[in-house]
Amino acid sequence: MAAATLSEDGEPMMDINTTPLIDVMLVLLIMFIITIPIQSHAVKIDLPQDDGSNTPPPVDPVKNKIVVTQSSDVLWNGAPVNLIQLRQFLDISQQMVPVPELHLQPEPEARYELVDEVLAVTKRAEVQKMGFVGNEAYMNFE
Repeated sequence: MAAATLSEDGEPMMDINTTPLIDVMLVLLIMFIITIPIQSHAVKIDLPQDDGSNTPPPVDPVKNKIVVTQSSDVLWNGAPVNLIQLRQFLDISQQMVPVPELHLQPEPEARYELVDEVLAVTKRAEVQKMGFVGNEAYMNFE
């Protein structure tokens, strides 16, 4: 392919051919981009180490279960708790978004007084979502 070296009036063209310059600049730009090291903005933080004694409260974000046993134990998700710890767990669960469900399951032979105390603790904690589980155990209880 021949390049036009004469203008319309027969004089030589005085414009510079910039195509090779653009090609060289693009190659240099690509080489520059490839050779730049990847910039990573890392923030170095010393995280606390878990020594095993700092266990988070066993509060499930979906549902939690309180069982009152016939031996006068109160179980929170299977772990024995006293009424003060129960109140703390209830307060933590009521601050979660969304609020988890609370299932109360007293055993048929459990003392009514203890079940009543657990209900009073849940009322003071202003539990919003609560249900009774295992009511079928009382159908034939005499």
